[in-house]
Amino acid sequence: MPDSNYDVSTELVIAKWSDRFIAWLIDFLIISSVSTMIFALIYGTYSLEWSEDMIFSEATSYLPTSLVFFGYWIILEYKTGQSIGKKIAHLKIVDLEGKTPSFTGVVISSFGKSFLLPIDMILGLIFTNQKRQRIFNKISDTIIIKIKNTETDNEKINYKKD
Repeated sequence: MPDSNYDVSTELVIAKWSDRFIAWLIDFLIISSVSTMIFALIYGTYSLEWSEDMIFSEATSYLPTSLVFFGYWIILEYKTGQSIGKKIAHLKIVDLEGKTPSFTGVVISSFGKSFLLPIDMILGLIFTNQKRQRIFNKISDTIIIKIKNTETDNEKINYKKD
């Protein structure tokens, strides 16, 4: 009988940068649309015409929109390991052992992509390692992995009535 401290080798498939971008883009489109509608309801109608006031409104909407993204990623990724974009792209955030990340890890990772994504991404690409981590993923000891498609896995299950 093996010792309870016995290490079982697990293979984690590190997500490609392109898959991560697609997941982020899906999240970005969803949350940007929702936050735009919310801000339009709060501040009045949303104009598509360019004006000098737009510069001020775009600058002032950065922080509230980033806070919406921050909350969205914290809630979904801590609760399920997946945002809507990650779920569609079959990705998941995990700790370095492939387990559910800590709340602190999810908060740190979410902060990087909510407020500092360009810097976080560029530095992550420059200082990339085998785990394809952004800087805030490295700090939070998290990675993004590719997961199996549960729908195709369910096709292998045969259901039988008695």
